[in-house]
Amino acid sequence: MRRMIAGLLAAVFLAPAAMAVELGDDGLHKTDWMRNTFLDLREDLEEANSEGKRLMVMIEQRGCIYCTRMHQEIFPREEIKSYIEDNYFVVQMNLYGDIEITDFDGEVLPEKEAVRKWGVMFTPTIMFFPQEVPENQSASEAAVAVMPGAFEADTTIHMLNWVVEEGYDGDEDFQRYHARRYNEENP
Repeated sequence: MRRMIAGLLAAVFLAPAAMAVELGDDGLHKTDWMRNTFLDLREDLEEANSEGKRLMVMIEQRGCIYCTRMHQEIFPREEIKSYIEDNYFVVQMNLYGDIEITDFDGEVLPEKEAVRKWGVMFTPTIMFFPQEVPENQSASEAAVAVMPGAFEADTTIHMLNWVVEEGYDGDEDFQRYHARRYNEENP
C-alpha cells in the first residue's frame, strides 16, 4: 500500500516536469528562451550584443539522457530560467545535425562537422562567448567558457553568473568562484 501511495505521489509531482519539456522534430529539447536563427555565429553575436545579452550555444543530441535531465530538472528552476532569459541569447545545435552553420572564422559547414571541429564530444555542451570575437577565431578558440555535460543547479547558475560577471577576465577561475559561492550559500 505504501509503495502504491508513493508511486502515485511521485507521478503527481514528477509528471508535470517531464511533460513540460517539448521535443522538436529533430528530437532535441525546445524551450521558449532558445532562438531560431540562421546559425551564423557572427550575426547571432551581433544580435545578442544588441539586446545586451551574452551568446550561449547549446550542443545537444537526440536521446541524450543528460540533456533531458538538464531540461527537466535544472533549466526549469525559476532562478535559472529567468537568469537565462534575462542575460543570454541561446542558440541550439545538434551534435549530429546537417544544418549549415557559419563559424566565427567564416567557415560554413554542417553542425556535425562544426562541433567536431570544435572538439565537442559530450552532450549537453554549452559554449559561452565574449562580446567581441576576432575575425580569425573559430568558436572553440573564442569561447570564454565551456560547460561539458550536465551539472547540478548550483554549478549551472554559478557558471551563468561567472560568464555574465566576466570572471574569466579576473583572478578567480571558475572552480574557485564556484567553491566560494557554494560556501557562501551553504554556510
